[in-house]
Amino acid sequence: MMEIRNLRLGHLLLPSNVLMAPLAGYTCYPFRRLVSELGAGLCFTEMVSANALKYQDKATKRLLLTDKDEKIKAVQLLGGDARVMERMAGSELLASFDVIDINMGCPVPNVFKSGEGSALMTDLARASAIIRGCKKSGKLVTVKCRIGIREDQKIAAEFARMCEEAGADMITIHGRTRSMMYDGEVDYEEIERAKAVVSIPVIANGGIFSAEDADRMMERTGTDGVMLARYALENPFIFSELTGKNCEKSFLEIMREQTALVSRYYDETFSMGYLRKLASYGMKKRKGTKKYKEKLYQCGSMEELEEILERIFEVS
Repeated sequence: MMEIRNLRLGHLLLPSNVLMAPLAGYTCYPFRRLVSELGAGLCFTEMVSANALKYQDKATKRLLLTDKDEKIKAVQLLGGDARVMERMAGSELLASFDVIDINMGCPVPNVFKSGEGSALMTDLARASAIIRGCKKSGKLVTVKCRIGIREDQKIAAEFARMCEEAGADMITIHGRTRSMMYDGEVDYEEIERAKAVVSIPVIANGGIFSAEDADRMMERTGTDGVMLARYALENPFIFSELTGKNCEKSFLEIMREQTALVSRYYDETFSMGYLRKLASYGMKKRKGTKKYKEKLYQCGSMEELEEILERIFEVS
């Protein structure tokens, strides 16, 4: 079994070394609160565009919603312009956040073409300038990246060294290249090489779909912790399973709590969209739930949605 322990991140001591990845459309405040209660050491906001923040975009500002109950607040910032990133990192909009995670791993074509996300792995000087700029905010700065762009050009160790030299406090490495997107075998050795050349914490990410996968990742890479992504949507209990944090809630109870929380903080349109997506993940491997999938997306009010959620998860 992987060693579960507190994780030192700069001046902060995280309650565990099992982290939750930033996921667009999912890691809103209610979900972050859920996984924290289940044992996650840290959970990031959805990816927030620095350019959109610059223009005070309302939908983007909604991604920053947090609460006093969120003890350690971490935002993931996306951008390719060091000046804009520096300005936004130090802006009043991010004043309540303790940690800024810089997205240097997103493989999506429109992000890559705009010189953001994983495109920064092709330009170490610009990536370094962005880290240095964000550090001027006085906040802790972490980086999430991949092992490289293509199979024939893996640069995890070189990139990790650059991140540390530029002032990053932690680095999370997704063990696939940009060209692999989210499929294919994770390269444990490449993550291990990166871990060996830096003294800051290194977190391993990618291809973790069970407690056994998490154990294997830690064993093969020697990293300081793991970061879970899509599997945590399907089975948020993976955090309590790994950390040993006691949880006696059913998935139905979790969905009820999420419904109450999301309704308190967001409008009905956002709330229904989020709950539908979360329920879709949660019912993936449950027998007899397929018939509810259509109803889930056809219902027109929160009341209807709540009724369907009760029926989907009452047997679990």
